[in-house]
Amino acid sequence: MLGAYVAALLAASFTLGVFIDLPQWQSILLADVVGTIVIFGFSVVLNNSSMYDPYWSVAPIFIALYLLWQPDAPDVSMARKLIVTALVIVWGARLTFNFFRGWPGLAHEDWRYVDLREQNGKAYWLVSFAGIHMFPTVLVFLGCLALFPAINEPNNTFNVLDVLAIIVTATAIWLEATADKQLHNFVKSKPTPGTILKTGLWSHSRHPNYLGEILFWWGLFLFAMAARPDHWWVIVGPLSITLLFNFISVPMIDKRSLKRRQGYAEHMQEVPKLLPKFKRKSA
Repeated sequence: MLGAYVAALLAASFTLGVFIDLPQWQSILLADVVGTIVIFGFSVVLNNSSMYDPYWSVAPIFIALYLLWQPDAPDVSMARKLIVTALVIVWGARLTFNFFRGWPGLAHEDWRYVDLREQNGKAYWLVSFAGIHMFPTVLVFLGCLALFPAINEPNNTFNVLDVLAIIVTATAIWLEATADKQLHNFVKSKPTPGTILKTGLWSHSRHPNYLGEILFWWGLFLFAMAARPDHWWVIVGPLSITLLFNFISVPMIDKRSLKRRQGYAEHMQEVPKLLPKFKRKSA
């Protein structure tokens, strides 16, 4: 997998060099697509679409670093660009680590991809290219649009909205990291098959890790608004990712849990899917 991602990075870097005269967002998008195609090639050769899984958390790191590396534009806030880049690196490195901590190797493929194989037969690799590889790449790139005004376009000086963005983004990283750790410890304890995790953050939200992921992208959007309020249209990124988790990822996992975990229907009634409900204490 490391070899695959090094090859993807080299191919993306070459693409950036070839199309350097294009508008920055276009050259980065092309490089992103080329990198995805390289990973898809490895997925086909190794017959495992999970090759793509770390791409979600790896690509934003290199996009942020590339933007940071560009010559400073006038009035760019150095504090903002360094803080945003650092937060993206922390988020991406932790999420990538979490993937490898729970991934046994090439013999394993995500259960969702296994289901897609069974459902699509000979058309599976077309579905894999469009849905498992390219679709998430596009969504993540849309989320990364917030990095352009936040890191290297002429913008406002560091302000109060930046502070709010730091709070939201840092909270999102903590929330996702804590939820992932609690889930990892739960799985490591080898619970009875069908047992539902109902402790810690998981007692307040059925998918607190997804809630943290969603908040992270909204945090980047706030940084963009702090830098360039006229770039409000980058909201398409966090909005698209929010819709993805709400209407695809969460329902898919809940449907599987309903089949595999006794009492999960009642659990769904008691615990909200994402945002916790705060109950009033009785007088």
